[in-house]
Amino acid sequence: MNEPIDLASFDPGLLVWPLAAGLLVLATHVPLGRRVLARGIIFLDLAIAQIAVLGVIAAHALDLAAEGWGTQIAAATAALAGALLLAACERRWPEIQEALIGSAFVVAASLGVLLLAGDPHGGEHLSALLTGQILWATPAQVAQIAGLYAALLAFWLWRSTAGGLGSSGFYLVFALAITASVQLVGVYLVFASLILPALAVRGRPPRQGVLIAWGLGALAYAAGLAASAVLDWPAGPAIVIALASFALLFAAVLRVAASRLQR
Repeated sequence: MNEPIDLASFDPGLLVWPLAAGLLVLATHVPLGRRVLARGIIFLDLAIAQIAVLGVIAAHALDLAAEGWGTQIAAATAALAGALLLAACERRWPEIQEALIGSAFVVAASLGVLLLAGDPHGGEHLSALLTGQILWATPAQVAQIAGLYAALLAFWLWRSTAGGLGSSGFYLVFALAITASVQLVGVYLVFASLILPALAVRGRPPRQGVLIAWGLGALAYAAGLAASAVLDWPAGPAIVIALASFALLFAAVLRVAASRLQR
C-alpha cells in the first residue's frame, strides 16, 4: 500500500526561493516563447539549451567548479556561439532552419554524452542538467538571475523602441537567457516554460497574451513545486506536467467560452 501523504511536513517557506527563481525564468521565457512561435522555430530553445549544457559539461570535464565563473563563461560562450551560428544559418538557409536547429540539438547532445562517457557520475550529472535543480535555488542565485534578466529585458525594451531586436539581437538575448535558466531549471523545464504558456495564449493580443501566459506559468510553477514537496517528486518534471495541465485547461476554457458566445 502507498504511504499516506504527510501534509504536516509541508513547509511553504522552503519553496519561496525556488518559486522566485521560477517567476524570474518566466519573466524572459514567456515573451521569448511567443517570439519563437511567431518565427516558427519551435525547437530553437532546445538546441540553444543543449549547446549551453554542452558548455557546462565541457567545464565539468576540465574540472572547473560547478558554481564558478569558469563554468558560467563556458556555458555562455557555447550558447552565444551556437546562437550566432544558427542566426547565420537563418539568413543563409531560412527554408531549412528548423532542420538545422534539430541537427544542432542532436549533435550537441551526442557530444555531451561522449564527454561524460568516462565519468562514473556522468549519468547523474546529465540527469541534473536535463531535469534541473530548482528546489535548491538560493537567494544568491535568484539575485544573480534577476540582475541578468533585468539587463536583458532593458536591452530588449531599448531595441524595441529603436526599431526592434533584429535577428542577431533576438538570438543574443535568447542565448543569454537560456544560459542562465538551463543550469537552474534544466533543459526540459526551459523548453516547457518557453513553449507551453505561449501555446496556451496563441492568438491573444501581445500585452494581454504575455500577462495571461505569465499568470498561467506562475500558477503552474507554484502547483508543481507544491506537488514535488508533498509527494516527493522531482521538481522539474512535476512543474513541466503542471505547465502542460494549466495550458490545456486554459485552452479548454477558451474553447467552451467561444462556443457559448457563438450560440
